[in-house]
Amino acid sequence: MAYYVVLSTLTDEGRRTIKQKPDRILEVNKEIEAMGVKVLKQYAFLGPYDFVNIMEAPDNDAIMKMSVEIGSRGSVQLLTLVAVPVEEFIKKLK
Repeated sequence: MAYYVVLSTLTDEGRRTIKQKPDRILEVNKEIEAMGVKVLKQYAFLGPYDFVNIMEAPDNDAIMKMSVEIGSRGSVQLLTLVAVPVEEFIKKLK
């Protein structure tokens, strides 16, 4: 499994949606998990990004498909970063 940090920014449509129905956030998390991507941690942020998600997926293809599906809805823009655990990073450097 691979780890990812996904930074998300809501669009105007996304802000309207969660204002009217805040639980939509958790519904989307369930949809993401049905795509084979696990939301390990999720934080609401103040600043240029609205949410920071720590996710786990089998591979880059799975996270890419999730990103395209969620992003194509028009309610959020995503920036996905691959996260490598430090222990694994050190091991690969040796």
